[in-house]
Amino acid sequence: MDKSTRHANTPTHKCRDIRTHSIHTTHSTMSSSGWNTLESDAGVFTELVESLGVKSVEINELLSLDADQLRAVAPLYGVIFLFKYSHSALAPTTPGIPQDGSYDPDAEHAIFFARQKIQNACATQAILSIVLNRSDIQLGSALTEFKAFVEGFDSELRGETLSNSELIRLTHNSFSRPTPFVDETQLQRQAGDDDDLYHFIAYLPVNGTLYELDGLQPYPISHGACTDETFSEKIVEVLYRRIARYPADEVRFNLLAVCHDRRELLAAVGDTEGLLREEEKRAEWRRENVLRRENFVGLIYEVLKGVLGHSVVNKGGVAFEKMISDAKAKTQKRLEEAQRRKMQSNSW
Repeated sequence: MDKSTRHANTPTHKCRDIRTHSIHTTHSTMSSSGWNTLESDAGVFTELVESLGVKSVEINELLSLDADQLRAVAPLYGVIFLFKYSHSALAPTTPGIPQDGSYDPDAEHAIFFARQKIQNACATQAILSIVLNRSDIQLGSALTEFKAFVEGFDSELRGETLSNSELIRLTHNSFSRPTPFVDETQLQRQAGDDDDLYHFIAYLPVNGTLYELDGLQPYPISHGACTDETFSEKIVEVLYRRIARYPADEVRFNLLAVCHDRRELLAAVGDTEGLLREEEKRAEWRRENVLRRENFVGLIYEVLKGVLGHSVVNKGGVAFEKMISDAKAKTQKRLEEAQRRKMQSNSW
């Protein structure tokens, strides 16, 4: 994870480093019926929306909270913001009123907004909150049918329908890392502020208003008048205010821009060098996504077996037995030391 120096939380600072890498949402076991964790990764999200049938859209990571950088990726459809979930930093100080902006119950049917009904779905839900609210994005047949099907639903029913969509869930899960070792006997508990839980939300201009679409909120949150042209400046101000609610040493934020496919824009102006760079970036994304889906436990086992087998062949069975006994002795020593520390702490 790349941590940067935190600047003062004020919009006058144009460049705010917000890089984080390999951040995950809340933990979930790998199962055929649940929703698995996703990394906050531009390549993952781009291939995910393409797998759902969306055309000419890509997601790019922004390395600073800067209006100029947002304008550089225009046309910009919206942004996805990832942050460490903290109830104390997010809970309304006044019941029924968000800490920033205002609830807009009337927008529930005017735009696509769905309540989050299951954990780990927030990454895909944030992406869909943008693409399903933009008339200038080609959705493809599957998402077009989904949007039409839920059009008359309230946000609760939309959330239930999204969570139960086999196509969306399987596509989402296809980009999660395999988790071969899961303690299924460990009971779930209520998460606290000290837990590393992360949440994705979406911001975008719709019908002349800047909306914050967060499935954990009861309604869309309005941040005032906003157009595509003013979005880059407006969203920087909103995000600075949000970041300011966290402790000064909190730097675990990530911002992703949902924009038009850069390859099409570069091809249209004949920028062959820029197009080549974009194709190389896409090739790297594809390679990483292939590796992301792999479970390397079997490979690691075979390597270890080969190393141990080499030791047995070259040093003999006695040497191998000594390796095992030494390892057992070290493990026992660590267990005894841990027990000793526990007894000392209980004696205070």
